Amino acid sequence: MAKKSTRRRKTAAQTNNTRNIAIIAAVILGIGALVFLLYLNVQEPQALDGLRTFAGLPREHDETVDYSGEELPPVGGIHSGTWQNCGIYDEPIAAKNAVHSMEHGAVWITYHPNLPAGDVEDLQDAARGESFVLLSPYPELKSPVVLTAWGIQLAVDSAGDGRIADFIERYQLGPQTPEFGAPCSNGMGSPIS
Repeated sequence: MAKKSTRRRKTAAQTNNTRNIAIIAAVILGIGALVFLLYLNVQEPQALDGLRTFAGLPREHDETVDYSGEELPPVGGIHSGTWQNCGIYDEPIAAKNAVHSMEHGAVWITYHPNLPAGDVEDLQDAARGESFVLLSPYPELKSPVVLTAWGIQLAVDSAGDGRIADFIERYQLGPQTPEFGAPCSNGMGSPIS
C-alpha cells in the first residue's frame, strides 16, 4: 500500500510539474507576443516619399516679414503675431499668418490657382472637418499641390495623391508642433468652410 501511495504522489508530482511547465511556457509566449506587438506599434511610421524637412526655424513675430527667395510656401520661421483661422479659403491668405497657424500645429494645404475645380473639391473634402488644417490657393507654387506643416513639406502632382491624407494624419498637431495646445481659431480670416 505504501508503494501505491508513493507511486500516486510521484504521478501527481509529475502531472503538476508538467502543468506548471505548460503554464510557464504559455505565459512566456504571451509576454513575447505582447512585447512584439508593442514593438510594432512603437516603430516610427515609414517616411512619406518626397517629404522634405527643415530644422532650426526661428519663431519670432515680425509683421514685416518677407518670404521672397525662400521655400514657397514657407515652412516656418519668423511670422506674424496673429494666426490665420483654420479652414477652407478660396482666395490666397497671408503666409505670415498661416505660418503662425502652423506653429500651433496646423497643416497648410496650398494649391496652384489653375488647379481643376474637381481637384480643388477633392482637397476641400480632405480639409473639411479638420480643426487644424488650412486650405488656400497659392499663386507662386511650382507643384500643383503643396502640403506644409512646421518644418515639413510635401509637394504632390495630384489632389488624388494618397500621401495627402497621410500627411494630414501625421502632421496635424504632430510631433513637430512648437506650440502644441495653442488655438487655430479666434485669429484672423473668415474661411468659407
